[in-house]
Amino acid sequence: MSRALRWSETWFRRGLWLLSLIFASFLIGLGGLIVGDLPQTHPAPAFDSFLAQPEAGQLQQRLKSVEREITDLEEALARDRLLLEAARNQTAAARDNLSAWLQTRQTTSTATRDPDLLTRTRDLEALKRSERDWEQRVEQQQQGVLAINQRRSQDQRRLQVLQEQAQTRWQESQRRNELQVFLLRLAVTLPLLVIAGWLYLRRRHSAYWPFVWGFIFFAGFAFFVELVPYLPSYGGYVRYGVGLLLTAVLGHYAIRAMRRYLEQQQAQEALPDAQRRQQLDYELTHTRLAKGLCPGCERAIPLQDPQRNFCMHCGLKVFMPCTRCGVRMPALARFCPGCGSVPSADGSTA
Repeated sequence: MSRALRWSETWFRRGLWLLSLIFASFLIGLGGLIVGDLPQTHPAPAFDSFLAQPEAGQLQQRLKSVEREITDLEEALARDRLLLEAARNQTAAARDNLSAWLQTRQTTSTATRDPDLLTRTRDLEALKRSERDWEQRVEQQQQGVLAINQRRSQDQRRLQVLQEQAQTRWQESQRRNELQVFLLRLAVTLPLLVIAGWLYLRRRHSAYWPFVWGFIFFAGFAFFVELVPYLPSYGGYVRYGVGLLLTAVLGHYAIRAMRRYLEQQQAQEALPDAQRRQQLDYELTHTRLAKGLCPGCERAIPLQDPQRNFCMHCGLKVFMPCTRCGVRMPALARFCPGCGSVPSADGSTA
């Protein structure tokens, strides 16, 4: 901040910079909402819309029905296996009882027990028949479960083929949708960047410069920061390409501005000393003096040396003694700091 500025003006400028940042923050918040809501204008299609209908729907319904059938069959199969196991246990117990009874009969050799042998044999045969019936029932249910599992596998393979085809079409649609949304976001943020560049070149020194700089901050943030999370895989090429283009344009402008500045400096240094001092800006002059620079050519000069009143680089008269009080004062000062007299146009004081 220049030492020649008034204290209130210094703080007023700081307040304007704060206003610029606040204005930029509100613009950034609003821009973030707009950029985030832009995909709603191009909603992404649902995956199910790419499945072959009505075949896929029929397969899905059939698979649901098959799943229910498999669940019922497996529950029934589990119950029948328990009953089969119980029948086997009964048959084994009856067989053991018969074997023990035969051993007892052989020991006692009692012929009167032949009817008991026939009865026990018939009971054992009945248990074996029941066991075989349960085994056949379990085998039939297992075959049923196997057949329905095969049918389910066929339907699942066919549905998987349809889903893979739909997945391919859905991904292509997603890429097209991402491209459309990205181009829409780019169509919003890129013009902001162009407008910000124009404002920087043409309006940054205007009376409304806080709003100009606030918009510049917002445009740069919206393009280089806010747009990043939404960039597709190839979006980085766009961002870096635009960055290179802007760098080239600004660099070209800066080089031309530097050349014009040097030409103007050379032209001003060729003018008479009095005319040069009349063309220098008062605030800018004191800013450069506060930094130890010549107000005319901006080269460093030894300000503390009382014998150095002229710039040794361009010859500009920088200091002079007051003709009334003799105090060494800047040649472009409006009043003498020693006696308050007003310097005349030729550099003397009155």
